[in-house]
Amino acid sequence: MNIQELFMLALMPVLKTLLIAVVGLFLALDRVSILTAEGRHHLNNLVFYVFFPSLCASGLISSSTVTGIFSLWFVPMSILITFLVGSALGWILVKITRTPHHLHGLVIGCCAGGNMGNLPVIIIPAICAEKNNPFGDPFTCSKNGMGYVSLSMGIGAIGVWSYVYNIVRAYGKKEDGDVSAYSRLRENQHGETSKQSLDSTTRTLLPSSNSKVDEASVSLRAVIEKKVKSLVEYIDLSVVFRPPTIATIVGIIIASVSPIQDILVGSGAPLRFIESSVVLLGEAAIPSMTIIMGANLLRGFKRSGVGVSLLFGIIVVRFIFLPIIGVAVITAAKNLGMVGSDPLYHFVILLQYAVPPAMAIGTITQLFEIGETECSVIMFWNYAVASIALTLWCTYFMYILS
Repeated sequence: MNIQELFMLALMPVLKTLLIAVVGLFLALDRVSILTAEGRHHLNNLVFYVFFPSLCASGLISSSTVTGIFSLWFVPMSILITFLVGSALGWILVKITRTPHHLHGLVIGCCAGGNMGNLPVIIIPAICAEKNNPFGDPFTCSKNGMGYVSLSMGIGAIGVWSYVYNIVRAYGKKEDGDVSAYSRLRENQHGETSKQSLDSTTRTLLPSSNSKVDEASVSLRAVIEKKVKSLVEYIDLSVVFRPPTIATIVGIIIASVSPIQDILVGSGAPLRFIESSVVLLGEAAIPSMTIIMGANLLRGFKRSGVGVSLLFGIIVVRFIFLPIIGVAVITAAKNLGMVGSDPLYHFVILLQYAVPPAMAIGTITQLFEIGETECSVIMFWNYAVASIALTLWCTYFMYILS
């Protein structure tokens, strides 16, 4: 295929995404008032707790009959690389632009956590549906592609709700020492425990006339215990194990255990209606997530307040530096024989480096009441640029893989 055909092939899914997002934006307008703030909240809950987990699980389960789940080990490795490199570039960016301290977590999170959910879910099936796609038979392409994307979605969700969540929380302290309401609540919840732990540590560190234990070893052990306790108290596992994460784990278990597959997956499985129901619910996730994305971007269109240099820096990180690094990573992985020979698999991995920031970051800023306006502006302009950048990068990715 020539470059013009690949460009049109890459443009189609982006146009579909834009059209559905515009519908969401239109429904959120004050004059229309169909997708109000309350309506978005309810729809977002439905997507987060039902549709999106169903999509993650069904994609992994259906792909297990064609590709072995453990052969996709490079997907989480690649996502880890995007988070590490994006974080490093984000940290450099906040230093260069002298971003306010309480927004450091937001900027680093936007550079690190990409939208590995609804965008790849739309792009991959749309490309596979084209008869002249470079990845082969449309049905096989779509089935395998959704398996790759589902694993990417699940691992990406874990990264956003563990790493990005906690980094926004950690940097949420204002320069005057104040913290968000949520942080104060967490401090109150753990205040008594922390005080007891501190008292215990202090008593341990105090010398005893009857003690014959070496003071240095006691001090070291006490410091380690204190650090471990602080880390356990700081990490909220209920946040890490969100519905998409649990669905991903369930999908991986079903995809990797043959007896469970025989019961749930296939035309002869006795409980095949469960898989069919999950697939049906998952199909509602794609339009719903895209409509919400368009509605949420309306706030960024109405507001301003983020410096041009910061906006430009995030756009450069997400749409220039990370995709270039992604090409280098996949090239090295192919030369080392780490990613097999399926070009669709390579394409999905490359796509992880070229997507805009995850929309869940906006939800995280709302939870902590930190940088909500700034996040809306960042999201709006990044998704506006993504319509062009994603088309160009998808074209280039297919060109080097075909």
